[in-house]
Amino acid sequence: MTTVLIKHSVEDFDKWKAEFDAFHDNRKASGEATYQIYRPIDNPNTLVILFEWDSMDNAKSFLESSDLKEAMVRAGVSSEPEITMMEMAGQGST
Repeated sequence: MTTVLIKHSVEDFDKWKAEFDAFHDNRKASGEATYQIYRPIDNPNTLVILFEWDSMDNAKSFLESSDLKEAMVRAGVSSEPEITMMEMAGQGST
């Protein structure tokens, strides 16, 4: 599994979320396993999204796709996404 962290701003969260939800099948077909969406309490149009992807290659292919770029325009993404690809290095509990 590969974890992908994406941070970007959007013009309007509800508009972005509707497009994100409509793109569900595309993400799943490309290997997305799960996602979590976070946003700062004082800035709800800034998003931090964590995805679990089945492989780094599939995540990279999806992130470079023209379909995704077009969907981001439709969704009103208003800043260049900051993308970090990660692999788990450890796990614990308290």
